[in-house]
Amino acid sequence: MGMKYIDAGMLKQAFLAGAKGLEANKEWINELNVFPVPDGDTGTNMTMTILAAAREVAAIEKPTMENLAKAISSGSLRGARGNSGVILSQLFRGFAKEIKGVDAISTSTLAKAMNRGTETAYKAVMKPKEGTILTVARGMADRAAELAPGTEDILEFAREVIRCGNEVLSRTPDMLPILKEAGVVDSGGQGLMKVLEGVYDGLSGKTAPESFQSFEAQTESAAGEHSPAALSEADIRFGYCTEFIINLEKRYGREEETAFKAYLESIGDSIVVVSDEELVKVHVHTNDPGLAIQKALCFGSLSRMKIDNMREEHEERLFKAADKAGQDGPAPSREGEDTADKAGRGTRKPYGFIAVCAGAGMGEIFKGLGADYLIEGGQTMNPSTEDMLNAMEAVNAETVFILPNNKNIILAAEQAAGLAEDQTVIVLPTKTIPQGITALINFSPERSASENTAQMTEEMAHVKSGQLTYAVRNTIIDGMEIEEGDFMGIGDEGMLAVGKSLERTALDTLEAMIDGESELVTIYYGAETAREDAARLLARAKERFSQCEIECHEGGQPVYYYVISVE
Repeated sequence: MGMKYIDAGMLKQAFLAGAKGLEANKEWINELNVFPVPDGDTGTNMTMTILAAAREVAAIEKPTMENLAKAISSGSLRGARGNSGVILSQLFRGFAKEIKGVDAISTSTLAKAMNRGTETAYKAVMKPKEGTILTVARGMADRAAELAPGTEDILEFAREVIRCGNEVLSRTPDMLPILKEAGVVDSGGQGLMKVLEGVYDGLSGKTAPESFQSFEAQTESAAGEHSPAALSEADIRFGYCTEFIINLEKRYGREEETAFKAYLESIGDSIVVVSDEELVKVHVHTNDPGLAIQKALCFGSLSRMKIDNMREEHEERLFKAADKAGQDGPAPSREGEDTADKAGRGTRKPYGFIAVCAGAGMGEIFKGLGADYLIEGGQTMNPSTEDMLNAMEAVNAETVFILPNNKNIILAAEQAAGLAEDQTVIVLPTKTIPQGITALINFSPERSASENTAQMTEEMAHVKSGQLTYAVRNTIIDGMEIEEGDFMGIGDEGMLAVGKSLERTALDTLEAMIDGESELVTIYYGAETAREDAARLLARAKERFSQCEIECHEGGQPVYYYVISVE
């Protein structure tokens, strides 16, 4: 007889099975990264995105299409990390809009929902590129539309759609030459297929319903105690990190939201309030969580309540840091920083800056240039949309500039900026740390926001960036044969140098970056690079490129031995 519809209970289990399917394969998906660097993060980003939604779904005791659609859409939106995660969240968002009004899902509904999800995802990307997760999603949506009129059996329909998706995925190397050269398929598309294969296993009964506690624990530990923007080492003014969701039962319009935020500001800081038609997600640091809870109850019932004593956690971290310092020497300072107290909650200043970076030295550089809030992250940990929202709320400024400093973080930053309600948020498309530093240097408080945006964007385009790391597998990129363990110099457009010696490869990278117009070269050495090795490289670089002014600074960044800026 077959399965002719999916009800809310079945959808809940299928979605959780899809999350399990992706999570089980995340490391393999990470390894599909085109560049064989030790920071492949597509699998991690997509997993953390879907887990944010799955936690919301798992918490629903009486599932309906409407509340499941809401949980899938809002959870993935706030938890989205990296380009692949943002695109996945948009696929879910469009899908959820289509199913929220039905009682049960048929093959016809599935086809419409897949098409709407694909359209939503394509619109979210400024310059969609074929041969990616978008191409795989569209191929399946087109096949679903062909199948729906003549197929009522959900499982038969799903098998054929998944077969089509895998076939499109296998063709992605023919659409993107860099995939063919590296010998891999698109990692985002592969991640999407693992989600759908997991969903199928959930529907067919291959994956039995299980407790979701393991997923929740993994998400908490991966994301950190409170976000990549960890607590500073300064005194904590408000001691309790309080989070909850309001299930709206009474009027909650713009006027009520403004008044609610004002009340929270009167009792705490680090406030994030994100709402839609049915739910309000609240985050506040306060000394009296009961006041926040009592006020929230005026609008409806509460769920997902979480209260953490930050002073105790802070003291524990200090003890651990002191213990580590006694064993390993001075520990680097934490660069993620809750700067709401610094920004002040009174009159807003005209401009504020949020920068994403990793490494104590890099953090000090950005703070010295005027960054108000540092989000700890980059290649090895892409911050989520919600991390960006937390940062935006903490910076008490009329106009906030976000410097993602990584091409894989720009989409999440733009998604967060689109949720801003009472601030002007401008995302500068800085793809590298050197671009972010140059952008901040060229800011002028005397200019308007639009003038600064134009000036900073123009200046950062004149910067060349390079990064030195090692290869985790054998491959060929840009015609260069790379063996596992080789050192690689990677530039803005691709591979610059490959070698067995780090110093030699760094010099070859500089050779490829420096031309007759180059004037200033800055080298930032990473956490795994000895100071004396960096000093020796600096001396050789000055001797070899005497026409340039060359500087060297401690960056402390993970993964990359050197980050190079050429202007």
